[in-house]
Amino acid sequence: MPTILLIGTLDTKGREFAFVRELIEANGCGVLMMDAGVMEGMGEGADIPPEAVAEAGGASLEALRDRGDRGLAVEAMMRGVRVLAQDLFAAGRFDAVLGLGGGGGTMIATAAMQALPVGVPKLMVSTVVASDVRPYVGVKDITLMYSVVDIAGINAISRRVLANAAGAICGMARQTVPESGDDRPVVATTMFGVTTPCVTALRDRFEIEDYQVIVFHATGSGGRAMEGLIRDGYIAGVADITTTEWADELVGGVLSAGPERLDAAGRAGIPQVVSVGALDMVNFHAMDTVPAAFAGRTFYRHNPNVTLMRTTADENRRLGEVLARKVNAATGPTCVMLPLRGISGIDAPKQPFHDPKADAALFDAIREHIEPHVTLRELKLHINDPAFGFALAEQLLGMLEA
Repeated sequence: MPTILLIGTLDTKGREFAFVRELIEANGCGVLMMDAGVMEGMGEGADIPPEAVAEAGGASLEALRDRGDRGLAVEAMMRGVRVLAQDLFAAGRFDAVLGLGGGGGTMIATAAMQALPVGVPKLMVSTVVASDVRPYVGVKDITLMYSVVDIAGINAISRRVLANAAGAICGMARQTVPESGDDRPVVATTMFGVTTPCVTALRDRFEIEDYQVIVFHATGSGGRAMEGLIRDGYIAGVADITTTEWADELVGGVLSAGPERLDAAGRAGIPQVVSVGALDMVNFHAMDTVPAAFAGRTFYRHNPNVTLMRTTADENRRLGEVLARKVNAATGPTCVMLPLRGISGIDAPKQPFHDPKADAALFDAIREHIEPHVTLRELKLHINDPAFGFALAEQLLGMLEA
């Protein structure tokens, strides 16, 4: 019988959680209830009381109540549910997780969900998921259901929505995944439209070997997703061809993957080959959204909602320093490969971002700052020359086989 972990604040939503618990149990599933509320004397029926959640988060429930600081309490309970959810899942105590909440409850429940591996069914019913959901989803497979009305009482609308949620999580918990028969090790790679030929050449080479290749679109969320799967142990090796997200992080574009991009593979000690794909560009939305501070720069209108800005020599120099610092910290076999004749599809002769001096600043900074334990290979090829993608593949294959 599958067991559903229910996470929420029973101090304000006890009736609603009791209703959902009954529906889940009537559906033939067990329930493990975790109460992350902090108000005194209003929650009941929890299998894991708020005192245990607060303690797991390094706090005292009594002290949180005395302080009366809601933000502090939410942060403590977020830490607590993360720890407990991971421990309970490792012990085989539940098969899926369901949360109900408003702003605070959604932050708390999804904090637990983000701590669980990809593949564990996760459903959040919330009043706030009709807006920007990035803080709640992170890089995990969290399903969001808008509650339409506030989770405050059982009425004609909430009854239907909560019943749908109970049915959905029970169905997900029961669903088996068909065996694919493909247990080959997984290699991750990163791609943009302007580096697609390179990635295609690499994939073609790997297809004749005993590896699966998973491609991540380097749009911020893609880079974060790859880093998360590396941390979770899914990835055997990385061909990080398109490191463009660091240009957005450094310069202020809209597709940053955050300052931890390029950390996970090095920390995991898995083989990685890193290149400089699309570090010639910073991403913005439509042209009228580009900050005024960038007036006079070189732009390329990729489509009506995507505007690319050419990185300067100074920005490329700093990007080279960042990349070198990241790979220098790697604990496993690492190689940096430089395509000396262009780093994207629009960085080539007669293309709008062709700027050999800016590229040279990038390459020089990498040469200057990279440490001897990291292999550096320079090829007189464009990044999208099939020979460059093939060389990347051969380099990584050799490292994996070794």
